Amino acid sequence: MKADITITKVENVFLAAVQEWSDDFMEKVWYIYLVNDSDFNLDSVMVVSKAFGTIDGEMKKTSLLRHAFPSVPAVSVVKVEMVEKSVLALNNEFMVTYFIGNTLYDKKFTFRKNTINERATEEVPILFVNGVIVR
Repeated sequence: MKADITITKVENVFLAAVQEWSDDFMEKVWYIYLVNDSDFNLDSVMVVSKAFGTIDGEMKKTSLLRHAFPSVPAVSVVKVEMVEKSVLALNNEFMVTYFIGNTLYDKKFTFRKNTINERATEEVPILFVNGVIVR
């Protein structure tokens, strides 16, 4: 039975944390983008996020957030969610699941605690702005 299960490797699909101005908060905030830098459309995309870790010796965790996107076109991005600055001190984990044709792809992306910061930025493909990338 295990021989029948094929694990497909996720390639050219990744997450990026990008800092943008928010009129609601009147400051720059971090947004998570799903980047599809592949030649294929992603169908039935599901992103489940949570944050967890310890702050001052106390275990903290957030609720699960679920995001669904019917399709993410090839060579495009979609804004997933805003990351509240109080959870930047926690590990931020994103489970991304999608189909290309009839093949299911699934990958866990983790922004380790305190890695979402301006010093860790690089240019994000397709967006052409600086951000923190997790592949």
